[in-house]
Amino acid sequence: VERARELRAAIGDAGTGAYTNSQGIGKFRNDVAQFISARDGHISLPSNIFLTNGASSAIEFVLTGLIGGNRDAIMIPIPQYPIYSAIISRLGARQVGYYLDENKGWAITERELEQRRTAAVERDGLDIRALTLINPGNPTGQVLSREDLEVICKFCAKHDIVLLADEVYQRNIYDPTKEFISAKKVAMETPGCENLQLVSFHSTSKGLIGECGRRGGYMELHNIDPYVQTQLYKLASSGLCSGVAGQVMTSLMVTPPAPTDESYDLFQKEESDIFESLKRRANSLVKGLNDIDGMTCTPAEGAMYAFPKVELPAKAFDEASAHDQTPDTLYALTLLEETGICVVPASGFGQKEGRVGFRTTFLPPEDELNSAIVEFKRHHEMFCEKYA
Repeated sequence: VERARELRAAIGDAGTGAYTNSQGIGKFRNDVAQFISARDGHISLPSNIFLTNGASSAIEFVLTGLIGGNRDAIMIPIPQYPIYSAIISRLGARQVGYYLDENKGWAITERELEQRRTAAVERDGLDIRALTLINPGNPTGQVLSREDLEVICKFCAKHDIVLLADEVYQRNIYDPTKEFISAKKVAMETPGCENLQLVSFHSTSKGLIGECGRRGGYMELHNIDPYVQTQLYKLASSGLCSGVAGQVMTSLMVTPPAPTDESYDLFQKEESDIFESLKRRANSLVKGLNDIDGMTCTPAEGAMYAFPKVELPAKAFDEASAHDQTPDTLYALTLLEETGICVVPASGFGQKEGRVGFRTTFLPPEDELNSAIVEFKRHHEMFCEKYA
């Protein structure tokens, strides 16, 4: 009740049915800034926080502001979350993919970044406006190390490229040897990155709350020119404001119950139960997929997905080609028809030529997931026998 009164006072007399400041309610932005400051050990200012309808609308704001013509380009990881390629295409710009190394746990290398940039700029005459990183990875599930993040931050600073850090899965880290480190923290602590332009995104849709229907999220601007920030504010103003329910949810996400609060023990238990179950499910799914002959899957260190590679008989490639499909689309459709399990073909996220795979999630209840693992194996054996 006390927390509800605090929220009500922050919203004001007009209530949740009225418009707010286009950047969001001041107290809630202050909550976000305090959360970031405590997480990173570096000051965050409420004036640099925009509350948004999930991370998706924030990403669209920034890409809209960055892209001015068809020679502008955005570097995105391959595999990638398709919202980036979709928005880039809709805005008439180009995407420049940099490939993550599956054999090294989906790592990022400086050589790959430099080669892709050089080809885009010197060969194709493109203007690289920004680079996107997704940490933890979607669909790949890897957690970037400090060394990975330093490579990216230094690369962007060196070439005056805006870094877009998609960090919506920062609470979803299951490997006890890994930890989430924000791009901002690395930028603040890495020589040569003092002037790096950075926009970071977070959302209430993921983590341990998963309130995706609330449409809550934020972006933080770091080292962004004041004039550019003004233009982003104009873009935000064109939508008036983000939903107030989502703003409230964002405040609750970044300011959970404190040890002195009456609800603290119950909250800690519920959150711990959810996290431990997700960790068990991540391990079970990856192990189950790796136990299937012809499948390999890197560990799901974070996020909510597994992204296995699948070896298929040659006739399956011929069958897919005859129906103008990718092989992994054929595989995913037969999986759906045979078992009722719906996965996303890996080709929808981008992958190296010749690779076949899919993205699946470990969000279903544990008993259902265990049954699904059995069905994955049954379908794969049937599929390979059919096209042997």
